[in-house]
Parts: sequence; C-alpha cells; structure tokens
Amino acid sequence: MKRKEPFNSEDLIYEASSSAIPPHGGDYDDRMKRTKGNDYEVFLSFRGKDTRKGFTDYLYTSLVDTRFHVFRDDDELPVGEKIGLELLCGITRSTILIPIISENYASSKWCLRELAQMLKCKRSKGQIVLPIFYKVKPSEMRHLTRRWRDAINAHKENLGEMVVKEWEEALEEVCSLKGWELEEIDNGHEGTLVKIVVRKVMAELNRLFLLNVPDQLVGINDHVEEIMSKIDAKFNCTRIIGIYGMGGIGKTTLAKVLYNKLSSHFENRSFVANIRETSQREGIKFLQKQLISDIMGSSFDVSNVDEGVNIIKCRFASKKVLVLLDDMDDSTHLNALVKDGSWFEVGTIVIITTRNKSILNEARAGCMYPLNELSFDQSLILFSIHAFQNDFPHSYYEAISSGIVSTTGGLPLSLEVVGSFLCGKKEEVWKDTLKKLKKVPDKTVQEKLKISYEALDDEEQQIFLDIACFFIGSRKQNPIYMWDACSFLPGRGIEVLSLMSLIKIDEYDRLMMHDQLRDLGRDIVRLENPKKPQKRGRLWNSKEALDVIDGNKGTRKIEALSLGECGMGRTYAAKQLKKMTNLRFLQADGVDFTGDFQSLLLELRWLQWKGCPSNFVADNFHPKKLVVLDLSYSAISEDWGGWDPLKIATELKVLDLTWCQFLKRTPDLSTFKRLEILNLALCENLEELHPSIGDIKTLVFLDVRGCRKLEELPKGIGRMVELRHLNIEKTGIHDIPISSDCLMKLELLSLGHCKISQLPKSMGCLVSLTQLHIPDLAIEELPEFIGAMKELKVIDANGSKKLGHIPNSIGNLASLEMLELSRCRSLIKIPDSIGNLTSLIKLNLGGLSTTKLSESIWNLQNLRILLFIELI
Repeated sequence: MKRKEPFNSEDLIYEASSSAIPPHGGDYDDRMKRTKGNDYEVFLSFRGKDTRKGFTDYLYTSLVDTRFHVFRDDDELPVGEKIGLELLCGITRSTILIPIISENYASSKWCLRELAQMLKCKRSKGQIVLPIFYKVKPSEMRHLTRRWRDAINAHKENLGEMVVKEWEEALEEVCSLKGWELEEIDNGHEGTLVKIVVRKVMAELNRLFLLNVPDQLVGINDHVEEIMSKIDAKFNCTRIIGIYGMGGIGKTTLAKVLYNKLSSHFENRSFVANIRETSQREGIKFLQKQLISDIMGSSFDVSNVDEGVNIIKCRFASKKVLVLLDDMDDSTHLNALVKDGSWFEVGTIVIITTRNKSILNEARAGCMYPLNELSFDQSLILFSIHAFQNDFPHSYYEAISSGIVSTTGGLPLSLEVVGSFLCGKKEEVWKDTLKKLKKVPDKTVQEKLKISYEALDDEEQQIFLDIACFFIGSRKQNPIYMWDACSFLPGRGIEVLSLMSLIKIDEYDRLMMHDQLRDLGRDIVRLENPKKPQKRGRLWNSKEALDVIDGNKGTRKIEALSLGECGMGRTYAAKQLKKMTNLRFLQADGVDFTGDFQSLLLELRWLQWKGCPSNFVADNFHPKKLVVLDLSYSAISEDWGGWDPLKIATELKVLDLTWCQFLKRTPDLSTFKRLEILNLALCENLEELHPSIGDIKTLVFLDVRGCRKLEELPKGIGRMVELRHLNIEKTGIHDIPISSDCLMKLELLSLGHCKISQLPKSMGCLVSLTQLHIPDLAIEELPEFIGAMKELKVIDANGSKKLGHIPNSIGNLASLEMLELSRCRSLIKIPDSIGNLTSLIKLNLGGLSTTKLSESIWNLQNLRILLFIELI
C-alpha cells in the first residue's frame, strides 16, 4: 500500500486550551468557526536582560492599556522544552508578531527559535511581523558581522547545522521587512516609538475586523472618495457626516464602507444599527447601552435615558471616537446618543444615515451627502449580477434587461430584488414584469418591490408578511411549525422568498429582512385599513394592539397580535378577545386572562405567554390547534391550573418551559403525542420528569441543561425513535437509559458536568450520533464501541480528569473532525490509530501528562488546529 504523503507542518495551527465551552445545542459549524480565531492579538519576543524592565515593559503596558490581548515572552524564565513549546504555540495563536531585536537577541536560542517560527507563520498563514531594531543596525544583522556571527557560531556547538542555518536565514529575512529602527525615530526617543507601534497595531487589527458589506459593490468607491475628501486627514476637528436619501438607495452600505475605511484611525468605535426599528422595539436606553458598551469595551447597564446621556457626556469627553448611527429618523435619538458631537474629544467622527435630512441640520452636520440613484451602467451591472450571476446580461436578454433597469430608477435594493425574481424565469415573465414596472411612478421604491411580492402565491405572501411583522431575527424552526399548521407550505415558501432576495437566512438559521422590505410588508398590512387597526390582519405595533384590546375593538380580521412589553401585569377578560375568531398568533407576555373562553381562540397556533402568572383563573381555556406554546420565565409549578385545559392541544409541537424556577416535576404530557421540542433548560428546582415524556414518540429535541436537582431520566427516553438532540449537561443524572435499537436518529448527546462515571455499552447503537459532548465527566475510559459510531464528527471530553484510556478503535472514525481532550490529566498515551482519522481538523491535547505526540499524527492530512501544551 502506498503511504500517504504527510501534510505540510506549516499548515498546522497550534491553539490555546480553554475552559470556556459554548452551550451545546448550537450549530456545530458555528462552533468550528469560533475555534479558528487567534487567541492573542500581539506576541512580543524579546531578550529579557536587554529590554524587559525598560522598552518592552513600556510597549507591553501601552498595548494592554489599549485593550489588546498580548502574549509576552520572557526568555529568562527557567525554560525547558515544555515552556518552549508553549511559546511557539503562542506565536501561531497571535495575529501580530513583534520581535524586539536587541544587542543580545541572537545569543538566546529561544529568541532565534521564535523568530524562525514567526517568519514561518508569516509565509504560511499571512500573520503580520513588525520587527523593532532596538539599538542595533539591521545592516549588521543582515551580513552577520561581528557579534552577530559570534552569537550564531556559539550555537553550532550544541545544535545541528540545519537548525543554525535556518536561524541565519531568519535574521537575514527579518532585516528585509518593514519595521522600526529606534535610532531613526525622533532621535531615539523610546516613547515616540511606542506610540507609533501602538497606532500601527491598532490599524492592522482594525483592518481585520470590519463591518460586513456585500461582496459585489457597484458604484460605491466614488462616493467614498468624495466624502473622504471632506475629512481632515489629521482628524483635528470633530466631524458629523450625514448620508441621506430614500430607503433602498444604499445608505447603510455606503456608511459601512466609509466606517471600515476610517476605523484604523480610531481606538474607540461603535456601530449602532437599525435605530428606528430598535428604538421602537427596545427603547432608546437600549441604544445608549450599546453605544456605551462598545466604546468602553465591556457591558454597561443604563437605567434611564437621562442617565445614559450623563454617562456619555462624562465618560467620553476625553475619547476620540468613530460612531456609525444607522437609520436615524427622530431628533430624540440624536439628542440621546451624540447631540452635535461636542460630548466627545475633538477629532471624533459621527456618521449618520437617515431618510430625514432635517435631523442632520439639527446635528449641525458639517458634511451632508445626498445619495442618489446608480447610473444606468452601474444599474445594469448590479441587475445582471442577480439575474444572470454575471456582470452583464445574456445577449438574448440584453434589450429587455436594459428596459427593466431603466424603470427601476437606479435603486440597489430594487435591482437586487427584481433581478433575483427574474433569475431563471421564462421570457414571458420578463415581458410581464417590464410592463408592470412601466406602470409604477418614478422613484416609488415600494411599488417596484411590490411587483416581486405580488408574484408570490397566497401562502408565500402570508409567510412574507408574518416575517415582516413578527419574525425578523427569529430562528426559522418555530414559525415553520405554525405555517405548516396553517397549510402555508413553509418549506417551499422560505426557499422562494430566499431565491427572490425578499428574505435572507443568516448563519444562525435566523430569518432576516432588509428594512425597506420590512416596511413594504408592514405597509401592505397597514393599508388593509389605514385608520382602523382592528380591521387589519396583523397588529405588530404594541400600542395599537393594546388600544384594540383595551377598547374591546377586536374583529375576525385579526390573525396575529403582539402586545410586546405593554401587556406586562395587565388582566384581560375573555370578552375582550371574543371577536378575534381567526387569531392564530398571540404574544401576551405577563398577561393574566380571566373569564370564560368557551369557543374562543379556536384557531390559535402560537401562544407566547412568557412570565405568565402562577394563578390560572381562566375558564374553558382550550386552544386545541396550538402548535407552539412558550411559557418560559414563568412562576408556574406542576400544580398550575393551566395544565389540564391545555391538554386539549393535541397538535402541540413546541413546549418551552425554560427558567421556570418553581417547577419541581413536569406535568403529564401524554396528550401531546405530536410534541417535537421540549425545552426545560435552567429549571433549577426540577427534580423529576413525568414518565409520560418517554411515551412521546415524535420528540426530536429534549433539553434539561442546568436542572441540577434532576437525577434520572424516565426509561422511556431511551426508547425514543425520533430524538435527535439530548442535552443533560449540568444535571445530577448518573445514567442514560438507552434501549437496544432505539435512539437510532440521535445526532447530538451532551452529558457534560453530570454524575455519569461510565458510558453504557448500549450507546453503541447510536449510529447517527455526530456530536458527543462529555466534558468534565468522571469516566475512566472511552469504550471500545466508540469506533463503531461512524458518523461522529465531534468528541469533546475536555476536563475529564479521570479519563486514562482511548481505545485503538477510535481510528475507525473516518468522519471525526474535532477531538477535544484538553485537561484529561490521567491520559498517558494516545493510540497510534489516531493517525487514521483522515477527516480530523482539530486535535486538542492541551494540559496532558503525555511526554510526546504519537508519530502517526503526521498522517493527518486535514489537521489544521493542534494544541499540545504539556504539564510542567
């Protein structure tokens, strides 16, 4: 058999060990993304006896004071091979590498090893190397004159010729890099050099952490250059830049690009998005809290708007900041956040996007920039990107594309939506669309967008309007249950909306929508009856909803209603909901219901009733079509009076009881035969799960994480055939009842911090398991059968201190991508079969007692992240 070529060792990333483990149950792909980031922003390499107490200490302190995470080497520690490996790992885990090369730098083998590793990382991973030549001449180093040659020759006695040659080449290479020579900076003043280095580090790091903008930007650069020409290059004066124009014109995108371009000049920055929407939903103090927290670098609470203003004025008077305030439409927002910019240090730049130019006048904006439509050529490029996945139209469609582009008015959002709608459509649809666009008045953005809305079928329109009014930012699964129960065909509907660019699904599976499309959806609902909210299908504005219920104005037209926080502590009688016979969605957090609900709420599919009272007094409360029930953060117990009436909801799919602190025992759930999601996380006093849970054959998701008093699971759970997600982390559970040939669909099992001391043999039947999280368990070995779990992608046993044996069968896990064994201090040997894990991307062996890595790891061609820091 031909031996596989080993992977290039320069492709390997060594990563730090961490005890911070994300909550299990999130997406695995997202967890993998987080592990790939660097742990440190700056690594300092220096010769201790030359600079430790002087220049290096000053530079280190200045970087830390600027809130950078710095790894500082100290070559005069009693360094052995173990600490040396940690230092080399520190280099690969840092973004910016700064060797401070001084008179005796080359006399230290560790300084030279670090320098060689830095340059390897620069070549293979693009890490940034910024050398400082402290009282030495780069020209002398480059040619190894005098003491540099002597220092190198001294190492040849104990080390191989190849190693020393690599160090010689490293010294020569570092001299060719752009850095700083102390004697050439302000006549050798160290303080000046430190300030220059800190600014450079800030600029490089800011360049790496920019706001997200679309990949295909058309027509932006000219706008950016024009605005930049109006800004003092030395930032000697405060500047408010206002970008104004109609919705969908691209104001936010332009502002983000401008913010990214300026960010390298500012230590303190804040981007406050969607101010108009967020202030309505969360209040102005929420916006103040975000601004303050961003600039201070840590979470900060604000009790009221006046306090927020005082904090901003007092804390930031000496801070030069860059702030982007997106979609501001009210002077109240301006006066609560930045006023006219005088609350900050001179040199501050505030960027405001708005549809309301008068706000910029009140802010005394020094630069008011009107954003106009794209030119025809730019519009054609953007349209073609979405309609043809190219910068130009197909020749056959060139004429009609030009006609469509001419009617869209150069509005980026319209071009994107219309282009996405027409992508792959027949010629007849293109012609019909052009006819409709020609009938729309110039510059009426929503009317142009509405053409795509009108092309949807009725079910797709209903889903679009629901998202616009209630579900922006929500994970899509629960709304899907409701839409499915209403026969809206959500699978197809969401796919169509995404393909037409009417919604986007983000990396966390959340439903997202452009604010112009959101406004279109809400305006369509509002125009159902502009003057009488009770005659509209959806009431998302909590004040209007409150007025309708308080005034007993409900009608059969209302299908969905949200009270927001306005309902907290209020009591509503059945008669106030009596006329809403078609209500399918109700958000009534903190509300108390009274009266006789006989024959009411018969169409209700979703009830969000967070913080519901412990005393249930409603009569005949029977929402039999309910599919989503959210009772989280409530004071209910197992004796709550609402359990019996709710048993009629036999179609229930989701029951959320998160953080119900008075719940000691779950009620009998046997009537919920279609339940798929049961969330009991953080019910800290929960002691028992009713056996009926084990009889729910449809359950897909069960989370009892953080239920510390819960000591066992019903045996029926081990017989479930549909369960895919089981999280019993941080509970008192000591055994998992798994029956033979059951739990065959389980994909994620999280047992961390439990009382389990041995993994049961019955786990071998978990043939679909992809993630096994067993951190901080008292287990002594991974069982032999682990090798039969062919679908495993993640094994996380971090902190399992008694774990002393990994079986050879682990080499059979061809799909394994992540193996976490950090702080498994009883683990002496890693089996050679680990070299067979062909899909392994991350191997964490941090903090083990083992003396060396198995040679077989060099067969791991896909390995990119390796941690191996030995115990001292």
